[in-house]
Amino acid sequence: MLIRDKKNILITGSSQGIGLAIAKHFACKYNVFITGRYGEKLKNLCNENNFAGFIPCDLSKFENIEDFHKKLNTNIDILINNAGSYIYSIIENYNNKDIYDSLMLNCAAPLILIKSFASHMKSQKWGRIINIGSISGVMGEANASLYSMTKASLIGMTKALALELAQDNITVNIINPGWVDTELINNENLQEDFSRNEIIETIPQRRFVTPEEIASVCEYLISDNAKSITGQSINICAGLSLGY
Repeated sequence: MLIRDKKNILITGSSQGIGLAIAKHFACKYNVFITGRYGEKLKNLCNENNFAGFIPCDLSKFENIEDFHKKLNTNIDILINNAGSYIYSIIENYNNKDIYDSLMLNCAAPLILIKSFASHMKSQKWGRIINIGSISGVMGEANASLYSMTKASLIGMTKALALELAQDNITVNIINPGWVDTELINNENLQEDFSRNEIIETIPQRRFVTPEEIASVCEYLISDNAKSITGQSINICAGLSLGY
């Protein structure tokens, strides 16, 4: 249900994992709008968590992103660009569709959504934008060059837009998670290459990051206590970015 005196927050890719944890974290404080590819699942999540609304959308398709603002039909004060795809593959095995879809979902969609909501944020002289990147975009990851490339591009976009929007009291930051305990960890395709124990052995703290930890950092970045933090690339990786 939409409550007029609450700010509106949109979290993309919020039907599971990190995005859903962030949405649940903010459900009592903001009007939460969620997105994903499967409308029935989004509808059920809305009913279960008292979210303000949902928009079924495949953000890897350009025409869907362009039409998104019209479908949403409301202004957004806080945007969290979380939707993304991860492909683990040697370079020779990428096909053109993999490349196009990843570029659209991981790079173009966040930029176009920010473009859609920036005017409203500027008009009220307040806005918060958080991009969810990856430690793979900071360090690089063998056999995930496409993913690393797209997530690295988000860091550059974050810094550029933070400069551009600073005088309008709009902050733009990026969070780079390491291995997070979500559905991805249990993905059968990934487990063909790595077991959970093998992954943990590469992490200095010997544990996975939880989605709730990322949600808590989002909460801080949105708060007035963090109004001077903008253009920052924040690694939440249990020490993974330091080596092992």
